[in-house]
Amino acid sequence: MRPELHQDWIDYKAVEIVERLQRKNFEAYLVGGCVRDLLVNEHPKDYDIATSAKPEEVRRIIPNSFLIGRRFKLILVRRGAAQYEVSTFRRSRGIEDDTAVDSETINEDNFYGNVEEDAVRRDFTVNALFYDPLKKKMLDYCNGMADIETRTIRIIGDPVARLKEDPIRILRGIRLAHKLNFNLEASLRQAIESDGSCLKDAILPRKREEFLKILRLKDPGLTFLEMFDLKILQYCLPSLNDLFLNQEAQIVFLNTLDDLKRIALTDTEPSSLFLVFLYAFIKAAIDPVDIGKEDLEANPLLNKLMKDELGVFKQEAIQFFKTISVMPSLINIETFIRKGERRKQGFLSHPYLSIANELCLYEHLYKYSDYIFWKKQIDSVSGQRTI
Repeated sequence: MRPELHQDWIDYKAVEIVERLQRKNFEAYLVGGCVRDLLVNEHPKDYDIATSAKPEEVRRIIPNSFLIGRRFKLILVRRGAAQYEVSTFRRSRGIEDDTAVDSETINEDNFYGNVEEDAVRRDFTVNALFYDPLKKKMLDYCNGMADIETRTIRIIGDPVARLKEDPIRILRGIRLAHKLNFNLEASLRQAIESDGSCLKDAILPRKREEFLKILRLKDPGLTFLEMFDLKILQYCLPSLNDLFLNQEAQIVFLNTLDDLKRIALTDTEPSSLFLVFLYAFIKAAIDPVDIGKEDLEANPLLNKLMKDELGVFKQEAIQFFKTISVMPSLINIETFIRKGERRKQGFLSHPYLSIANELCLYEHLYKYSDYIFWKKQIDSVSGQRTI
């Protein structure tokens, strides 16, 4: 059955941006992930717009718009708390461009093009769909609709060349397959297996962002497991790859990650996501209940994973270690009760206390009644009320 787009789900503010650009005789479309999600019954979290207007022209036409980016010049449009990215159609760099300019001072994405050229330079066919919400017209230059219908993640162009061009596409393709419950197209899967070592060339900040997106998936453990099966985990998370070589440790990690995603995560902030991942890792590699905060902070395996592989920021690391260190304090309720009111309020105001309470219950360190006691105490300070 051919996929149908949910027109009534489209953000009216995104439509308004498209309409303003079209009124000035520019082409403008919704593009990428938002179109894909509307076709697979997902509410888009973000809306991107592609247009024939140059960045400076967009800025003149659209109120509250700002030029961002150095390598990629984009326009960011603010509408209250929401933000929309508007990009100009681009084309890939050709051989004639190398002879016309100094290839070291120019990037292929600095070349403007038309909508079809913009489509073929994108990563996956399902991300190369352009939709005009005013005319209700879909532009599909890369057979993305057919791949959505067959639930296939297919890269545009030669898989090996496109992965080497940007190794992050390996992580993105696997993540998209799990997010959408799609399958990797056979030649893409083969290229990932044969040339996955190029992931070593990807810079840490971009890998960090992909890891966070994976951790926001419903079942991130399955994604990490497929990365292991495809033999690419060793090139981006070697510490986790080594852990997965031990089947018992692999099971502990996957079960803990799945459990904590369901019962302990109250938000999708990076600090919380990394905390859950790291706790699952040390539970599989080192028992966090039997090791002190100081020992954890000095652990070379954990430090390598956090700093060199995940790209955990200093403040995120501090929150993780404080969460682990506060768990013993929660076990002894009597000590808390004997504290003065001011010290109680100070203790309860720590942002990591809620997840520490969930971890203590998960580890069976105290009774459910103790968990409820702490939950009520924490909620009273944060202004929340339990029923």
